[in-house]
Amino acid sequence: MKKVLMLFAVTVMLTVPAYSQTAPLKIGYVDSEIILKQLPEAIKAQGQLDALIEKWNASVDSMSTVLQSEYADYQKQQANMPDQKKAEVQQKLIKKQQDIEEFRRSKFAQGTGEVYRKQEELLKPVKEKTFKTIETVAKEEGMAFVFDKAGEILLLYADASYDITYKVLDKLKRGK
Repeated sequence: MKKVLMLFAVTVMLTVPAYSQTAPLKIGYVDSEIILKQLPEAIKAQGQLDALIEKWNASVDSMSTVLQSEYADYQKQQANMPDQKKAEVQQKLIKKQQDIEEFRRSKFAQGTGEVYRKQEELLKPVKEKTFKTIETVAKEEGMAFVFDKAGEILLLYADASYDITYKVLDKLKRGK
């Protein structure tokens, strides 16, 4: 859908100037990666997210270490165990492995894991502020369109004179 809208926007941008005698269409772009790497609020949010990810990874590592230790113990003792006890221990080991996988899925599953929900929660205010600032700078500069160089939209060429990344970043940092 984004690609269809982008194709439409590019088509409009290319055809409108040909039919009108008004001022040329002004287009700009930003690099949101630069903004997110330099904006203090974004850095703080990313730090909180990284700490949470590190905590969850430590939990997975800890659970995995316990599982490996219990499996090693089982392998050492299985020759002396009755069949019923072997089956019970095997079931416990399988259950622990499934619990680890379920924990990992609940935290890190692509698009549905808690890490993605937390990322959205932490970065939503930063994104909203950034979009409002981009809109303000674009209006000040008289731009009809602003693209994100770092996003999914492919930008094959960009004249640096239309780059408003640092104007947006400056405005965000100054809080105006």
